Amino acid sequence: MVYAVWSDRGEREINEDAVGHGASGENECYLVCDGLGGHEKGEVASRMAVATALEVFGKLSAERADSRTILEQCFLNCQEKVTAYQKEHRSASDMKTTMTMLLKTGGSVRWGHIGDTRVYRFQAGKMVSRTFDHSVPQMLVYSGEIKESQIRFHEDRNRLLKVIGAPWNKPQYEISEASALTDREAFLMCTDGFWEWITEDEMARFLAAARTPAEWLDAMQQHVLRSGRGNNMDNYSAIAVYHGEPWKKRSLFGIFG
Repeated sequence: MVYAVWSDRGEREINEDAVGHGASGENECYLVCDGLGGHEKGEVASRMAVATALEVFGKLSAERADSRTILEQCFLNCQEKVTAYQKEHRSASDMKTTMTMLLKTGGSVRWGHIGDTRVYRFQAGKMVSRTFDHSVPQMLVYSGEIKESQIRFHEDRNRLLKVIGAPWNKPQYEISEASALTDREAFLMCTDGFWEWITEDEMARFLAAARTPAEWLDAMQQHVLRSGRGNNMDNYSAIAVYHGEPWKKRSLFGIFG
């Protein structure tokens, strides 16, 4: 798998987003986190989550743990680290973070998420799935009160229901099922400051014109900046990942392209 990374503070004073990548044998992981709390250490929470998850990933990969165990332990350890820091530093009592983690083990892929930082999956240039936000607007979509397209600029879009750093009575993250990778896969992991300014159709259109994840991410980043500039843009971060040649469509006889 090949990838490209982007992270920018937008029009905010600090960048509370954090991104990361790790590799161990045949295993690879990608992380995107969006810290919450402003000067209450949101940037510390996101960076702590990335560092903790990479450490756990490396340890459990070396022990040949299965993909679900790796993801679960990454989220649980991140929650423990952040909440422990909150207790030790009173000024950081409100710090929290979202987290998405994409994990490749051999020929399969699985991901986990909490909050509204998303994972999009594309096959042969078409979006086939995305994670669903742990937010008030997403709940309004489920109840039929608003449409999916109305999440982006809903007045309660920043009201998150599940994050790392909030009290848990039980695990709040979601883990996908493992699935086999095809030779035409692309993944986009991004914070809300990124996806709010670009639609899924636009993501697919830029994917169709890009030969590398760097080209795809650069085209999307420029679009996000054009769309959001002057609107008090939030931090915006993303990782684009390719497996094979995801823009290509298989021909009728499987010979050309």
